[in-house]
Amino acid sequence: MFVMPKGVRHIPGHLDRAEQETLLAEIREVVRQAPLYRPEMPRTGKPFSVRMTNCGELGWVADRQGYRYQEQHPVSGTPWPPIPDRLLRLWAELTGETAPPQACLINFYAPDARMGLHQDRDEQDLGAPVLSVSLGDACLFRIGGTERGQPTKSFRLESGDIVILGGEGRLAFHGVDRIYPTTSTLLKDGGRINLTLRRVTSPALSGKAS
Repeated sequence: MFVMPKGVRHIPGHLDRAEQETLLAEIREVVRQAPLYRPEMPRTGKPFSVRMTNCGELGWVADRQGYRYQEQHPVSGTPWPPIPDRLLRLWAELTGETAPPQACLINFYAPDARMGLHQDRDEQDLGAPVLSVSLGDACLFRIGGTERGQPTKSFRLESGDIVILGGEGRLAFHGVDRIYPTTSTLLKDGGRINLTLRRVTSPALSGKAS
């Protein structure tokens, strides 16, 4: 029997419909300033099935040069827009962290998009949790242990759900098996948006809390 990794929390329906709609409007404004683009796998150059962008002082990018965080949009070269206050409050409320997130990765999943099992380990500060917000169509989310090949469990994430990877579960392998089309009316044309909040550097090393 699979037991959810310690430190991994699933909070179903944390955001009600009104909160989802307000947050979606704020994310649309972010995307207007920092358009979605399609990243590439470092070794093969194969495009991801998701489109993505970021907000915050740093943004996660992937291309032939590798995976990394940088201060500018890789296509436009402009700084990332700030993280909406609503997400900063959510981070403080649910993680208890005093240092705010530095990056919010925004992934857009079309009905046929997937995300293979991976760890979030490109950050210098692996002590801070990762907080994920689901908006739009439901997905089948897979979570496993901290080593590849350990048993995994898949469960459904709905619009408004929160997942937190922290403590012993901070480096748990996770991914998205599939999207369930037309399961939400939040996005007019369907699809799923996932928002992932992360600390990148240690506040002690950066000399500031943000």
